[in-house]
Amino acid sequence: MTSDEKIRAASRLLSDLCKLVTWYFSLFTVLSSCAPAKYDVQEGKLAKFYVVASWYGPEFHGRPTSSGETFDMNAMTCAHKEYPFGTKLKVTNTANSRSVVCVVNDRGPFIKGRDIDLSYAAARDIDLIAAGTAPVSIEVMGRDMSYLRPVKVQSFERKGPYAIQVGSFTDSMNAVRLKVALREKYTNAYIHETEINGVTYYRVRIGNYDRFSQAMEAAELLGQEGYPVLMLRADIKM
Repeated sequence: MTSDEKIRAASRLLSDLCKLVTWYFSLFTVLSSCAPAKYDVQEGKLAKFYVVASWYGPEFHGRPTSSGETFDMNAMTCAHKEYPFGTKLKVTNTANSRSVVCVVNDRGPFIKGRDIDLSYAAARDIDLIAAGTAPVSIEVMGRDMSYLRPVKVQSFERKGPYAIQVGSFTDSMNAVRLKVALREKYTNAYIHETEINGVTYYRVRIGNYDRFSQAMEAAELLGQEGYPVLMLRADIKM
């Protein structure tokens, strides 16, 4: 074999090796994205794993988030279906290695194949706006514990049934969005309509519970997750 032939053979071998490495990395990324997340909010407790990110902005700007905060498309926030509100996530665009730290204050996304929704500002900082969606890695950076909510109790009467109110709106679409978010985990979420002084209120509730202790336990879990909660006697039958 001549020197030129040896060089060509070595080049082909190197090319095949690069293809193999690329295939292995792609397989690893896909498998990582399929791995179940462990939603431990302590910094360093969750290894980096891969998900698909999207973003939301003007259409929802100024609307209430699932945590009760007003959505600000220019703030460093994000929506996730599982992490407690206040969880700080480092999100890295795997295509360009640009990172941003955002706080979970909303629930979503609810489109199949998407795992995290970034605010417009967070998506802009990692160059995600034009693409719309992209593979990202996420890492837990701790939690802002001010998002924990105490349980407010309207009545301590020991005769049920009881319900847990998580939000009250005059815009029905805001109530529907919250109910959809809650239904991911709480299948007994519903909307109760009531009219006061000619104004219709859409109250998002979870229930009903026969026992006070049962309702209080559920309310405390919701409060720890970061939802604003009010426990009250249910005024409709389920």
